[in-house]
Amino acid sequence: MRQISSLISNRRQAGLALAPQFESWRRRPQSVVVALPRGGVEVGLAIAQSLDLPLDVLVVRKLGLPLFEEFAMGAIASGGHMTLTMEVIAQEEVPDNEVQRVIQRESMELIRREQRYRHGHTPLVLRHRHVILVDDGMATGSTMLVAINALRTAGVASIALAVPILSREALDRVKSLTDQVAYLHQPEPFYAIGQWYENFGQLSDDDVIQLLDQAYARAATSGGVSYKAGELEGDQHGI
Repeated sequence: MRQISSLISNRRQAGLALAPQFESWRRRPQSVVVALPRGGVEVGLAIAQSLDLPLDVLVVRKLGLPLFEEFAMGAIASGGHMTLTMEVIAQEEVPDNEVQRVIQRESMELIRREQRYRHGHTPLVLRHRHVILVDDGMATGSTMLVAINALRTAGVASIALAVPILSREALDRVKSLTDQVAYLHQPEPFYAIGQWYENFGQLSDDDVIQLLDQAYARAATSGGVSYKAGELEGDQHGI
């Protein structure tokens, strides 16, 4: 994959830089960009706009260690999908009741975000779709693993990853589970995703909603790049 030696300006610029790696996907039938909120939505919107494809979201929540929440011991996704990294839980000696407490807390937050982000919009049907799965970076790959599992369970036809910055560890964990991995930089040693962006400010829920509203408005006026739930081969279920 193409490497970069300079910082990425922001998430939108990252998406625009990744889009050429998917030029063959432009207006490709049965294809969709699926982004992980929050930061992945800005990257995903740029890719979707560049390729004239619909955009949807898959809400995934990292299960952070009780005393070090930035470090993942697993993740959960819409539809009840979950993965736990048992070696991390064992190494950090996290009691089962603490693991369950984190799962419950993040499950409630996942439901809240799913309802707020969509605010009445129906999820796209993903069965038999070709999916470009997007985030703004991958450190451990735990969050992406549960997202991939959720999409496979939903019956997608293929999964390509678009992630601007990732670690070697994350790449090794996901590459055999997907059909393509596109990235801009895989630094060694890897310290943090944000160090490769000039602007890596935290996005709010309102920012995500605004980005998704742009995608929804474009789908309503673009002459058919999007599909409503139930239109795809009679399937009445999204993810």
